[in-house]
Formats: sequence, C-alpha cells, structure tokens
Amino acid sequence: MDDQPSLQRALLIELKSDFTGEKPGGRRVTVQFNPDSLKVSFANQIVAPEGAGSQKGTAGKLHVGAGTTKLALQLWFDVSRLTAADPPADDVRDLTKQVSFFITPQPESKGKDQKFIPPAVRFLWGTFHFDGVMESVEETLDYWSHDGKPIRASMALGLTQQKIEALELKNRKAGAEEKIAELVGGGTAATSGRRAGTSPVVPAAQGSSVQSMADDSGGGTDWQSIAAANGIENPRLLQPGQLINLNPVKVSVDLF
Repeated sequence: MDDQPSLQRALLIELKSDFTGEKPGGRRVTVQFNPDSLKVSFANQIVAPEGAGSQKGTAGKLHVGAGTTKLALQLWFDVSRLTAADPPADDVRDLTKQVSFFITPQPESKGKDQKFIPPAVRFLWGTFHFDGVMESVEETLDYWSHDGKPIRASMALGLTQQKIEALELKNRKAGAEEKIAELVGGGTAATSGRRAGTSPVVPAAQGSSVQSMADDSGGGTDWQSIAAANGIENPRLLQPGQLINLNPVKVSVDLF
C-alpha cells in the first residue's frame, strides 16, 4: 500500500523589520491545525486633491491614495490532540502564546526615544504567503480540564500590509506585473509620470450618464471606451456618487 502523503502545516515566520527576508534567529511557529479558509481583502484610500471643494458646477476629481491588503484567518489548538511534531503542553496557552508573540510590540531602538513595534511576520501555507504585521488577535478558551486548565482554544488573526498586492499565481508570464501596473496607474513608471494607483476618478452626479461625463471632461475620450474600462453595462444609468475613471487605459493582461 502506498504511503499517505504528510499534511503540510501552515507557518508563522518572523521577518526582518524591512520585510527583506526571514530574521536570523527569529521565531518560526507551526500551527497545530490548518485554517479552514483564508479571507483576503483589499482597500484603497480615496482622497480629493487640494481645492476640490471650491469647484462649482463640476465634481471634484478624486485620487486613489495609499492602499492596504488584509488577511483574516482562524486557528485551533487542542492539547488533547498533540502529535509527536507538536511541543509538549498541558495548558493550551503554552501553544497560543507562540502565536501571540507576533502581536507583542518589540523594542525597535534604545535610549530616550525608544520605540516599540510588532514584529514583521509571514504567514506561509504551501504556495500561499502573506507578509505584514499582526493587527489583531482574538483568543477564545472553550474547554477546560477538571483542575481548571484550558485545553482547547481558537484564535482569530488579522494581518495587514500597507500596500495593494495581488495574490501570486503560479505560471505567471514574465512582464504581467508591469502590465498590471499600467492598468492600475495609467502607464509604467517610466511612461506615465505618476505612481500606480493614482488614476483620477470622478463621482457621478445625480442624473448623469457616461456620455455627459465624457463631454464635460473635455479629454477627447469616447464614452464607449470609458464605459468598457469601468465595466458599465448601462451607460445611461449611473448611481449618484459612482466613481468613474474618465482616462481609461487600454491594456491586455495575460496572466497564464
């Protein structure tokens, strides 16, 4: 009979503070049970340029500021189900404190201006990895021994990184990252003159259409291209406040 493949467990790895690699001598924690699912969320900060509030008759252009990517997951620990690969423990907190280390601020400098920051951490599970800092931990102790020791616990973790980063895909063709940067930022750093993620967007006014917004912009872009670039099926029906990119960039991205 063929040997059953061993289950690969997820890891929490301490990184250097600049996220350039694993910290020499840093913590490596193997989870006891892999999470059921991973939830990744992306958020952009929408900001108005200076003076936008003083414009009359036209909507002020908005820009995409700094973005964040967040990872949420849940881990379980149970000292009654330890294996030879797990550290010995009779209190589940002996296991969970290894995870709590990554949210505990560590001294960054010495002296009068000493600062404390949480360690940089990588969540690694097979082909998936996420680098960031641990933003939140919620630990629940839900089973106790006869002598009052917690035996089982769950931990809800929230990790964050201060940038938008697409999930890595295997077999990605060379150059796809550059094409994505063009799509998001309206051109490469060498050709567009602005950073990725800073394309101006305009909120739709009450009763406006893609055609009217294209005419008001005076940029010479046809409304069909604007509708296609923004994924608008009905260009005559826009929701008030809907953000429209009036300077679409036609880019074909082939990831596979």
